[in-house]
Amino acid sequence: MNYRAGFVAVMAGLLSVCGLYAQQTAVTAPVTITLDEAIRRAEANEPAFAASVADSKVAALDRSIARAALLPNAVYHNQYLYTQGGTGTTTPRFIANNAVHEYTSQGVVNETVGLAGVAEIKRADAAAAFAEAQLEVARRGLVATVVGLYYGLLSADQKLQVATRAAGEADAFVDLTQKREAAREAAHADVIKAQLEQQQRRRDLEDAKVAAERARLELGVLLFPDPRTQYVLQEAPIRDGLPTRAEVEAAASANNPDIKSAFAALRQSDAEVLAARAAYLPDLGVSAMYGIDAPQFAVRGPDGLHNLGYSAMVTVDIPVWDWLSTQHKVRQSEIRRDAARVALTAAQRRLIAELDEYYSEAVAAHNQLASLDQSVQTAADSLRLTKMRYTGGEATVLEVVDAQNALTLAENAREDGRVRYEMALANLQTLTGTL
Repeated sequence: MNYRAGFVAVMAGLLSVCGLYAQQTAVTAPVTITLDEAIRRAEANEPAFAASVADSKVAALDRSIARAALLPNAVYHNQYLYTQGGTGTTTPRFIANNAVHEYTSQGVVNETVGLAGVAEIKRADAAAAFAEAQLEVARRGLVATVVGLYYGLLSADQKLQVATRAAGEADAFVDLTQKREAAREAAHADVIKAQLEQQQRRRDLEDAKVAAERARLELGVLLFPDPRTQYVLQEAPIRDGLPTRAEVEAAASANNPDIKSAFAALRQSDAEVLAARAAYLPDLGVSAMYGIDAPQFAVRGPDGLHNLGYSAMVTVDIPVWDWLSTQHKVRQSEIRRDAARVALTAAQRRLIAELDEYYSEAVAAHNQLASLDQSVQTAADSLRLTKMRYTGGEATVLEVVDAQNALTLAENAREDGRVRYEMALANLQTLTGTL
């Protein structure tokens, strides 16, 4: 019976240990991140993008506030006014007041109609459109940054593998030269040259580890609260299929946020000019009141008369002279509008230049992908054949080292070419709004 109890206790302990290990493994397992997931996480964590989102929401609320300013507003006004009375009388000493005790309890509806309110709505609409366009600019810039860091980390990991392979290749070549020296088939100088190459490859391997870790941390800053969080990137295939030049131009003209932002800024400047000119025109004010304004806070007075009543007031304020301040404000707004027009034409010119630059870069980078793959294959074959020739005594150690360096350079160039193509494609898609 004791043996059985002991066995059960041991098994329970093993199960608890296994469960704890599985829980720790689940907690420390690296997170797999796709490109879409990286973009989503960056949008949630990047402060500049969050500020752009906040500006867009605030501008949308400003538009609602500007529209509400054109609608009537209502308040429930309550006031008690006490004035010292005359000696032995109930007449107030201040002739501007109506009674010693005066109670006011009224519902008041006010409405002001003028061109300034209409101009403010136009300005708020343009400001909201501008903030929305700026938000899209910030989003596309963030997407381009994430794409660059994402493929940069993939490239850094691949270069780390290249450096690891090159270091292993250098170690194997040192072993080969030492064996050939021992067999009196090669000079000691071959061993020294191979060892020098081995030392360089080990230094390159350390640098590749540091570069990969740096790239991982830079991307981790955008993805996680703790940038040291362990994660792995899902290997993304090379995206193929460039759109035609006509398709790119059409998409860029319709979806470029910089152009939309410039147009919105120009509309906002036009609205500011209209608002400044509205100061030349009168405003119409209408007020309606219903309630009591009496010596008693009651619906009926002591004489039985109703205290409840209503009144209405219409005012028209006509501007006459303000020492040219309105004229100067109009001039200020016109100057800003002229600057907005220059900014719009500059944005259009910049779009044309960037379109040509990004499309040419994408085409060139795409065309070089196959050539880079072929160079790697050729360099690998060259290294293999050169090592065979060296083993047979037909090649020198310098030829082997050159072949090793050529393969490493070709593999690193291929990774740089892939990053270049992905960045060119991301810039082009950001420009046209397709990413």
